[in-house]
Amino acid sequence: MPRTVRDVVFVDGVRTPFGKAGPKGIYHETRADDLVVKAIRELLRRNPGLDPKKIDEVAIAATTQIGDQGLTIGRTAGILAGLPQSVPGYSIDRMCAGALTAVTSVAGSVAFGAYDIAVAGGVEHMGRHPMGEGVDPNPRFVSEKLVDESALFMGMTAENLHDRYPQITKQRADEYAVRSQEKAAKAYANGKIQADLVPISVRRTNPEAGETGWGLVTADEPMRPGTTLENLSGLKTPFRVHGRVTAGNAAGLNDGATASLIASEDFARENNLPVKMRLVSYSFAGVEPEVMGYGPIPATEKALAQAGLSISDIGLFEINEAFAVQVLAFLDHYGIADDDERVNQYGGAIAFGHPLASSGVRLMTQLARQFEEQPHVRYGLNTMCVGFGMGATVIWENPHFDGGNK
Repeated sequence: MPRTVRDVVFVDGVRTPFGKAGPKGIYHETRADDLVVKAIRELLRRNPGLDPKKIDEVAIAATTQIGDQGLTIGRTAGILAGLPQSVPGYSIDRMCAGALTAVTSVAGSVAFGAYDIAVAGGVEHMGRHPMGEGVDPNPRFVSEKLVDESALFMGMTAENLHDRYPQITKQRADEYAVRSQEKAAKAYANGKIQADLVPISVRRTNPEAGETGWGLVTADEPMRPGTTLENLSGLKTPFRVHGRVTAGNAAGLNDGATASLIASEDFARENNLPVKMRLVSYSFAGVEPEVMGYGPIPATEKALAQAGLSISDIGLFEINEAFAVQVLAFLDHYGIADDDERVNQYGGAIAFGHPLASSGVRLMTQLARQFEEQPHVRYGLNTMCVGFGMGATVIWENPHFDGGNK
């Protein structure tokens, strides 16, 4: 029996505030799976019309799938969140694009008709599980020169990208980073971010004072409002002597979780669920691992071609800021100005943080919020670079589009 492809929509998305990884970070004493649980519960709280029994799948991404991020976290987090035991789940790893891949994976199943609605998201607790923990790269990668050793270190790949784009200077990267911080601070001041954050109660220990207590996390920890070019100009370049990549023009090491509801448009409307974005196309591409940050360019080319669109049709961009140079390379390729108002209107990962596998859904929730506010924009795009030489892009249509009348 022939099947018809169904329209897929982004119903809702939430995330925890993002924290700094390590002993001083807000989530140092908090389990990774508990962060996912909070996000799933918040989705259900915000959408009381959704019968949890109707959820067909829970797909949760994590890059380092061990410890409290292991044990098929999509399944275990679903049970911990109180979903019926009839709801299955699984885990995904596509490094930085984990949550984005969770969304596209369940979207394909929704379009095919296997699912009506699913939870998709990601988590990374880099404080408990540093990137590369327990990993054993095959020695052939280096001995047979399949990749350069720098491919195994994301900061070095960013320096390599600077080499490829010599016009992207350290000053340009720093200027971009300052704007990201400024836009994020403005978005917070205007209440654009808080609506999609799940407050998290955390246990905090102060060894110096011998105190232990509880607190409520309601905002992203990594943000550095008031950052200036002067602040950034003196930072060390840890990946290369006299390099261009610093802690100031790159995302940090972070902890956090995201979750979203992805459904067929018919199911969403029949169950009175919001329709925040309509899926147009998505694509993944591989590039040389040594210049991982180039990945969004071919991924976007493929996604645009699938959709029959050009870059000029895209009215809003949410680009993950793993490194400023990676965003600037994308903008240079398409002839887009560094400060184009369509790009990362609320700021990006340089300010908010980038807990690897969780970040894709943060990009989506921010784009969905912008769609709601800007009905004159028809199409928006999420894109990100991915470890070991990949890129990922998703194109969405604004269901609130009013024909382009500002």
